[in-house]
Amino acid sequence: MTEQGIAELRFWVLSAAFVASAAFGAISLRTNFCTMGAISDAVLMGSYVRARQWACAVAVAIFGFGLMVSFGWINPDQTLYSSNKLLWASAGVGGGLFGFGMVLASGCGSKTLVRIGSGNLKSLVVFLVMGLAAFATLKGITAVVRVATVDRAAIDFGVQASLFAFTSHWLGGRATGFGLVGALVAVAMLAFCWADREFREFENWIAGLGIGLIVVLMWFVSGALGFVAEHPDTLQTAYLATSSGRIEAMSFVAPVAHTLDWLLYFSDKSKILTFGVVSVAGVIAGSFAMALFTKTFRWEGFRDARDTGLHMVGAVLMGIGGVTAMGCTIGQGLSGLSTLSFMSMLAVVGIVAGAVMALKFQNWLIERDA
Repeated sequence: MTEQGIAELRFWVLSAAFVASAAFGAISLRTNFCTMGAISDAVLMGSYVRARQWACAVAVAIFGFGLMVSFGWINPDQTLYSSNKLLWASAGVGGGLFGFGMVLASGCGSKTLVRIGSGNLKSLVVFLVMGLAAFATLKGITAVVRVATVDRAAIDFGVQASLFAFTSHWLGGRATGFGLVGALVAVAMLAFCWADREFREFENWIAGLGIGLIVVLMWFVSGALGFVAEHPDTLQTAYLATSSGRIEAMSFVAPVAHTLDWLLYFSDKSKILTFGVVSVAGVIAGSFAMALFTKTFRWEGFRDARDTGLHMVGAVLMGIGGVTAMGCTIGQGLSGLSTLSFMSMLAVVGIVAGAVMALKFQNWLIERDA
């Protein structure tokens, strides 16, 4: 492929990622899809409707990922979540920090972007602080701490640390096994969703199916559309426009840091648009368009100094935790889980545990004030 062909393909990859992310932002705002909201509904009100929205999205993403692997469209060994090592401490500690932080900040990374699009100035502050904390944990002072501590705790499985890899060789070979495992897990999760009559509303299915299909589409865009068998510069295989050089889907912590980096060093020609950066912009744009369409756009700010402080602390915890755990409620909770990665499973457990503790902390604050 020529240099011009690479440039054109890169344009289409970024355009597709932007459109898919815009759809994510629009659907999230319209259906109130939110992982933190799902946890708080379950803990505080005993309602599992939004949890089933999330489960439905995960089921679709798992099935779609397994199907694409079985068809040979994407290589599961080249995803961002593919590794023989299970960084269990990074997943647990990072997930816990992120989960606690997202409650204090009134939403995870994706919800922050959705709220920015609908006029929430609090979320804009969270975006900036989270991005700075994430960047520091990628390359700065907290990165040094991360590498010297939790990243050293690892279990080497010798093969890819995922349920797909562990079971596929028992189910008719690697390609067939990925498809079968994905189908079995997806059917079980969809049955869990269907069991609740309250969930069987059209809007809930739109949230689950729509978000899940968008994650699948993002895997296809970066792993199939953006795949180049021989890049003219390196003469090696390449996945265009991804910051990691591997197959990526959706995530909203490290990409927020990359977005700030791109904006701050815009005149630096080495700073180019990536899959994650356009995804961040797409979610905000999609949410903004839906807010205008539904006439729900409105400006919103902080109530007082404590509200500001809690949101900023939450943003810092999300930035540090999201990078440490290698993903957020979308990065690990949807994209990572769609690969059935063991690290993603641990990260999600950590996120849920951290969120539950933060909800109890908030209740304590309310009771103390009363």
